[in-house]
Amino acid sequence: MGAAVGKGPRGYMAEINVTPFVDVMLVLLIIFMVTAPMLTQGVDVDLPKTRSVRTLPAGSDHLVLSVKKDGGIYLDEYNVPFEDLRQHLTNLVVAQHKQLYLRADKDVAYGVVVKVMGEIKSVGIEKLGIVAESSDEQKGDDKSKPKQPAQ
Repeated sequence: MGAAVGKGPRGYMAEINVTPFVDVMLVLLIIFMVTAPMLTQGVDVDLPKTRSVRTLPAGSDHLVLSVKKDGGIYLDEYNVPFEDLRQHLTNLVVAQHKQLYLRADKDVAYGVVVKVMGEIKSVGIEKLGIVAESSDEQKGDDKSKPKQPAQ
């Protein structure tokens, strides 16, 4: 029994009951474990790979324009018809002074990407970031290529 302060059966209890605290913490942990993967979902784009890649900045001072394999255009996770792209870029990027990043699927036709970039340029966006994935190759690890003799 814990150390009781005061007289009689209604005295103060000096111990803290941690069982409810642990129960609440476990419920919160499960909630965060379930919701965290849902927060990172966005538009599924198979990005091209390159050797030098930086991560996107954290925060809400930028928007990501995605072009999917089927030609669908998404501003963050919202579908935008090509006809309305100029208006959305003007209202959401230029007017709010946000940075724009372009994510295009590696299988999208070059003409579609150039067409989208033309719309971006036409609304006055001068700085555009291009998003890619990091390749798994390390520099100098060319074992698959035959070596050429020195001349």
